[in-house]
Amino acid sequence: MLAAAIFAGGSAAAEPSGALQLAGRALAGAAQGNAPPMGLPLQLLVLMGLLAVLPGMLLLMTAFTRIVIVLALLRQALGLGQTPPNQVIVGLALFLTLFVMAPQAERIDEGALKPYAAGQIPLETALDRGSAELRGFMVRQTRARDLRLFLDLARRPPLARGEEVPFAILAPAFVTSELKTAFEIGYLIFLPFLVIDLVVASVLMALGMMMLSPTTISLPIKLALFVMVDGWVLACGSLVSCFGGGS
Repeated sequence: MLAAAIFAGGSAAAEPSGALQLAGRALAGAAQGNAPPMGLPLQLLVLMGLLAVLPGMLLLMTAFTRIVIVLALLRQALGLGQTPPNQVIVGLALFLTLFVMAPQAERIDEGALKPYAAGQIPLETALDRGSAELRGFMVRQTRARDLRLFLDLARRPPLARGEEVPFAILAPAFVTSELKTAFEIGYLIFLPFLVIDLVVASVLMALGMMMLSPTTISLPIKLALFVMVDGWVLACGSLVSCFGGGS
């Protein structure tokens, strides 16, 4: 059960802000009252620094982790070794991630990037709006049990809303949930191919063909079955739909 709303376990005080929001406030220097905003050169420096953490955000805060693991397990279940190669698997996972995250990216662009580029909002507000969209996606995909685990490890009380969960707790809970979901999907993918391997091995043993490797017979059968059911389209469609169809 996904944790779209996080445990209402008492009237716990809301966390002031996530780690990303705190960094935005510290870097923007926009304190309370009439504090002067950060100059353009320093803002560009901050943005360049944020670009350095984008690969980590791609791996830990988007759909990429689940997708690339499932595709790798699918290749292993087929028994194809390095076919498709790693570059193709990672590239396909990247484009599927862009498709799944497109609605969040559009809302971040409309609500944060464009107003900030037009000078309508400060950097702090842009970071707050962007992190809110990303947080919403992560909370929807995080299991309540995983989130509760990291809240207990951090000795935090139960929180009433996902918006109150700091990124330092939400990020590892999200990654843990994604890993578990990816392995559950991989297990379901392995089952039909495992049945084919067992049937082929049993038939060869019954015929007394001990010296013939079962993989020699089962691999073409698995490939034929995968092609007949249009396996890549089915796998990609299922991966996208398990995130809500990219919404």
